[in-house]
Amino acid sequence: MNDVRQKLRVLLDYWIEHNKEHEEEFRHWADKIASLSSEVERRLMKAATKMGAATDELVKARQALPKSKEKH
Repeated sequence: MNDVRQKLRVLLDYWIEHNKEHEEEFRHWADKIASLSSEVERRLMKAATKMGAATDELVKARQALPKSKEKH
């Protein structure tokens, strides 16, 4: 079971960081397109917000993950 916890801990860390990068990139492109299309800007910002919410849930999952028990 510790192997599953360790693997998931690594995956959660990766997913959290990866989502943050995507959120930042969505916001960056929303700013770039703003003068050409407010609709695209709005939708990219909405996607960024939702990505942030997904990241928050992943962080909560990471915090709720039981710690592995060390053997003595």
